[in-house]
Amino acid sequence: MREVLVECKSCGYKKQFEFYKLYQVPVHSVLLMEKHSEAVNYPRGEISLGFCPACGFISNTKFDPGYHEYSSKYEETQGFSHTFNKFHKELALKLIEKHDLRNKKIIEIGCGKGEFITMLCELGPNTGYGFDPAYVSERNISTARERVEFIQDFYSEKYVNYHADFVCCKMTLEHIPDTLEFMKVVRRSIADRFNTIVFFQVPDMVRILKDAGFWDIYYEHCSYFTSGSLARLFRKAGFEVLDLYKAYDDQYLMIEAKPVNGSGRKILIQEESVEDIRQLIGQFEEKIETIFRSWQKFLSGKKKTVLWGGGSKGVAFLTTLKLNSEVQYAVDINPYKHGTYMAGTGQKIVSPDFLKKYQPDLVIVMNPIYMDEIKNDLQKLGINPHILPIDHF
Repeated sequence: MREVLVECKSCGYKKQFEFYKLYQVPVHSVLLMEKHSEAVNYPRGEISLGFCPACGFISNTKFDPGYHEYSSKYEETQGFSHTFNKFHKELALKLIEKHDLRNKKIIEIGCGKGEFITMLCELGPNTGYGFDPAYVSERNISTARERVEFIQDFYSEKYVNYHADFVCCKMTLEHIPDTLEFMKVVRRSIADRFNTIVFFQVPDMVRILKDAGFWDIYYEHCSYFTSGSLARLFRKAGFEVLDLYKAYDDQYLMIEAKPVNGSGRKILIQEESVEDIRQLIGQFEEKIETIFRSWQKFLSGKKKTVLWGGGSKGVAFLTTLKLNSEVQYAVDINPYKHGTYMAGTGQKIVSPDFLKKYQPDLVIVMNPIYMDEIKNDLQKLGINPHILPIDHF
């Protein structure tokens, strides 16, 4: 690790230690790229992960928010997978029961296409507000959408007059560079409504470090959290942490909190220390180059290889390993992606039906949690390629 004079955006400490660098990385991974030329020539940036020795927060010290292009072209939904939809509904029901979310007002920050807040309002029943510049109204077919006001904008200080009994934010905080300032905005919006519950979901950095999961490090994600660093951020912003837990094969880290006067004090047993995170970074540094070489050697000379998953993990896998002709196509079940191209490397994204004609020799699954679902899909297609998860090595 190399010490750099860069301020931590979660605690304000003036130094960080850089430990992982990538160059020429596409600055967006899930924007719909309609042309091959657009995909391969899309703007690129640099990733330099920095570790804060004071709070344990990890961030891309080279992140430039000027590259942001969140719009209706941003195709982030996982809602075409029955594996994901089962998890999503179970999470919604759990939160409704745990916090008695019935006939309540809900805010979702970064609501995407509106699936989760709509589900909370269907099952509650509840009403609410969803904030996201990538929301597309015609994609939301639920009758409960009439009980949600969708604001196609980033949540910010200008919306602090929107109030709710429950504030949720799923898979969004990792896209925000100024994390402490953002959480202070959320805290200011709640003011003295101390019964308001706040729920956030982010990728779990502990899993990424342990698995040397380079496929989960990409430009849009400028902020990376462990249980400890996330809890310390929330306390500093004026929240008491109520619960910390993981879900979806430990890919997702969840935090539940409530506002307090001053800073929160309660420390949970689930929180890693800063030293724990430093040791995990050391393990990551020891493993990562070996994993790179293993994949590159394995894929050299292979015939008819496709990725299953045309999103961020796929873009990170291809660009980090500098793969081009080694992988011909990316497969995705999301029909909105079909006929578009992978940012950076330009592989065409195709439907599963395409594989009946193409007959791949190898399918690399970009998220291991979908292995069973994908095996079933391939079986229905009547093809039997070799299948490997992205964490094979």
